[in-house]
Amino acid sequence: MTEEKFAFTMRLNPGMQEEYKRRHDAIWPDLSQAITSAGVRDYSIHLDPETNILFAVMWRRTDHDLEALAMSDIMQKWWAFMADIMQTHSNNEPVTRPLETVFQMT
Repeated sequence: MTEEKFAFTMRLNPGMQEEYKRRHDAIWPDLSQAITSAGVRDYSIHLDPETNILFAVMWRRTDHDLEALAMSDIMQKWWAFMADIMQTHSNNEPVTRPLETVFQMT
């Protein structure tokens, strides 16, 4: 099984840092399982509190099924649950920007 690292950004609405953390501290077990089942083994999200930019990094299988996860009921419910505190598209999917790796030390 081959893996890849994928990094991207999202943006919180102003003043929502504590609420974002609170909701993720209580992430739904069914959602965590769905993310793992879709091919993600390591996923972290980091915050720049000055800009409200969230920086996310995940290790995922190259044959991941994140597209199907995005269409699942559990992900749709999570996105709706989070839509009031972050920038989203009209379908509640978070606005993301993929990041390019410019340096890696292994």
